[in-house]
Amino acid sequence: MAEQNDPMMDEVMALLEVEPTNVPEPAPTSNIPAFREELAILVSTGKCKEAIGVNLSQAQVHQLDPKDVMKYYKRYETYVGAKTTDTMIDNFLSLSIKTAGLVVKIENADAIKNELKGDFIISKNLSQYFGGLALRYGGALALVSAAMITAKHVDFGGEQTAVQTAEQITEQHSVNTRELVNNTE
Repeated sequence: MAEQNDPMMDEVMALLEVEPTNVPEPAPTSNIPAFREELAILVSTGKCKEAIGVNLSQAQVHQLDPKDVMKYYKRYETYVGAKTTDTMIDNFLSLSIKTAGLVVKIENADAIKNELKGDFIISKNLSQYFGGLALRYGGALALVSAAMITAKHVDFGGEQTAVQTAEQITEQHSVNTRELVNNTE
């Protein structure tokens, strides 16, 4: 069997030969001072142990080698991402339940929210959705979160459902009609 010289195949093979392997690049050392500063801020909040699993002092943060800075910063990013996702899920569920309460009577909103948060499929998919938003939009997501928290605490017309409001309008209409009949007599 004679080999055929296909120019397209030769081009692809040439690209494969010069293409770098799938080895991850080392983290840029230019970001280490910024990451170190983020860790120092974390230490000053007193939540270092909670966020990265280690108690550090300001002096220890400034003495960390770049490899440890990256390790602790990655832990910190994971912690922040998880907290952000949890907050967004909680606010979304609260707002959704409140919105549904405008149409139907909800007896125990907290029980519904806890049950929805406890459902694996709902939690998993909402985590992926809000986690993706956090990765794509970062700080801009703070505005969405603030709006959701604010809306969660707004009274959208009281505890009445649309059906209860319609019943009140009907009752008021019949009272007004009786008063009109009495006034014309």
